[in-house]
Amino acid sequence: MTIKLLAIGKTDNAPLQQLIEDYKKRLGFYIKFNFEIIPDLKNSKNLSKEQQKQKEGELILHQIKSTDVLILLDENGKQLDSVLFSNYLQKHMNSGIKQLVFVIGGPYGFSQDVYKKAQGKLSLSKMTFSHQMVRLFFIEQLYRGFTILRNEPYHHR
Repeated sequence: MTIKLLAIGKTDNAPLQQLIEDYKKRLGFYIKFNFEIIPDLKNSKNLSKEQQKQKEGELILHQIKSTDVLILLDENGKQLDSVLFSNYLQKHMNSGIKQLVFVIGGPYGFSQDVYKKAQGKLSLSKMTFSHQMVRLFFIEQLYRGFTILRNEPYHHR
């Protein structure tokens, strides 16, 4: 199985990008992982929130194959602790799917078309984080999840 993380817009914070790269490298020891950036919309200031969500949604859906399992990182999604998240990953790996795709949306969330296509929603917290920080937090949780599955000492119980 491959895990793909899609996010809208690049990370312009160099130290944050360096941490993301570190966890991406670590994840490579456990699973094939791809992190893909969908470029920010041009002239988004001229678009309403709904128009922006719609255009971003089209770009997201263009990246999804019919065989992919799509999970949205959404404030209204299910919250899991790290151990439950590792079990969630294991369940998907056991299901025989080829690619599990997690998506971090734009500043206004997802279009209705993206919600309809998704097979699940997860929330990292009830708190709100910047889209750039969410990338790091999520990739770190993926790494943590795999260390839990392998009984490695990274996660202290």
